[in-house]
Amino acid sequence: MAMLNQIKTVILLGLLTGILLGIGSLWGSYGLTIALAFSIIMNFGAYWFSDKIALAMYRAKPVTEKEEPKLYRIIREVSQKAKIPMPRVYVIPASFANAFATGRSPKNSAIAVTRGILELLNEEELKGVIAHEISHIKNRDTLIQSVAAMIAGVISYIAFVARWGAVFWGARDREGNGAYILELLFLVILAPLLATIIRLAISRSREFLADESGARILHSGYGLASALEKLERATQRIALRPNMQTGATAHLFITNPFKGRAILNLFMTHPPTEVRVKRLRSMRF
Repeated sequence: MAMLNQIKTVILLGLLTGILLGIGSLWGSYGLTIALAFSIIMNFGAYWFSDKIALAMYRAKPVTEKEEPKLYRIIREVSQKAKIPMPRVYVIPASFANAFATGRSPKNSAIAVTRGILELLNEEELKGVIAHEISHIKNRDTLIQSVAAMIAGVISYIAFVARWGAVFWGARDREGNGAYILELLFLVILAPLLATIIRLAISRSREFLADESGARILHSGYGLASALEKLERATQRIALRPNMQTGATAHLFITNPFKGRAILNLFMTHPPTEVRVKRLRSMRF
């Protein structure tokens, strides 16, 4: 199952990059070069700055071992079991219950938990959550998802610019050109929709992989399964407020940080909690 998720991620990232290059090719070799340059620049930005941006966005504060001894003990224990360096530890001063990992590599990683999750979960459940986040770091999911989000964001931005360009110039200059209309439909509607679906599919695939990897680190999936159920219920009471910034980073969290669920599974940042819980409780070690 883990290998299948890895292969799926490679294919989906290839498709996402292909869409961006396909958009560039609509403007010929020059456009393809520009799209490739955009992809490289965005990936470079994601590689070096995605962790700082995410931590700053949620006002995560670094904490010392003296301030959070239990959290440090759990993260250190799980890190040693996973054979990765101890991540930096942050606490988000917010009442909603959630957590995320970030960083470009195991040597440059951080785990951020909200004050709400520390108050909600018992030690076994919190250890399950930390093992999940440690798995994201070990599997380099934080980098993979940041790259996917950056590429999808560039595609959406190009579609936005093309939409307004069509309103002011394209419709007038190329009226009656059927090929142009088809290109415009792909650029403005189909490309950003496909990019979003692929990015979310990558996110769901990596969540399943982190669930499985985290459970194997601890030789038990029950703590994480219980934590996921608690987090699902807690989010219906206190949730993150959706906006452009939180929507772009929702995939980072261990569970969907917003109330309610997407109408279609294709538009979910995370797999359904009940499916994740069932898989975790059916695992054998």
